[in-house]
Amino acid sequence: METKKQKKVKKSHGISSSLVILGCLIIAVCFFVFICGNPANFDEKGHAIGGNFFGTLHQGGPIIPVVLTLLFTVLCLSIERALALSRARGKGNLVKFVQDVKVKLEDGDMESARKLCDAQKGSVASILNAGLLRYEDVEKMTNLNNDQKSQIIQNEIEEATALELPTLQQNLPIIAVISTLGTLCGLLGTVVGMIRSFGALAQEGSPDSLALSLGISEALLNTACGIATGALAIISYNYFAQKVENITNAVDEVGFAVGQTYTKKHLGK
Repeated sequence: METKKQKKVKKSHGISSSLVILGCLIIAVCFFVFICGNPANFDEKGHAIGGNFFGTLHQGGPIIPVVLTLLFTVLCLSIERALALSRARGKGNLVKFVQDVKVKLEDGDMESARKLCDAQKGSVASILNAGLLRYEDVEKMTNLNNDQKSQIIQNEIEEATALELPTLQQNLPIIAVISTLGTLCGLLGTVVGMIRSFGALAQEGSPDSLALSLGISEALLNTACGIATGALAIISYNYFAQKVENITNAVDEVGFAVGQTYTKKHLGK
């Protein structure tokens, strides 16, 4: 039974971040080489045509595909987390669901509470349903006292929560890492571009203005892309981390309500 329950809780949550990163790397390289590097984006001297975004981006150098990979990864994982957390919240309003369940539990109407869980679905409903099933089981036990039965119910809820929460937090650490890594990659591109610029200035005679401008352009483009990627990752991580916290709080609230219901019902017995 434990194996079945675990499989049910962990079913259909999230996708592999490794596959997402690999796919985004392929897309970023193809985008950089074939779209940004399209000869139509440059004039006869190899300069990006004025106002041409793709040609200008191509001048950012070899670090740009790395930054684009991180940017695309953040976008893909953000969409994936939005869909996963939407499923985890269930079909209806989560706050209203918690309030309705608490009312049913206070009235001792376990059957209606279970029906609400079946209608709501999602992580909170799954965890609460596991607690209600255990509640019914311990009611039939005659060899345990009330404190022991209450502890069994709480353990069941905690176990279901421990199985469910990792799926809610899946891929968030990757987004958190990219929030720093994106900026660092942008700075690396900036340094490479500045090295190229100073190399042009260090030549004997008059500086190579083309090499100088390309180096500065590379530095600034990498800085802009890196900061944009890091900022997007920070916003995404904090947004979804708050969503996970809201779901966790709802789980704690309904779990406490189940324990309180059992205690009140068997008080003095």
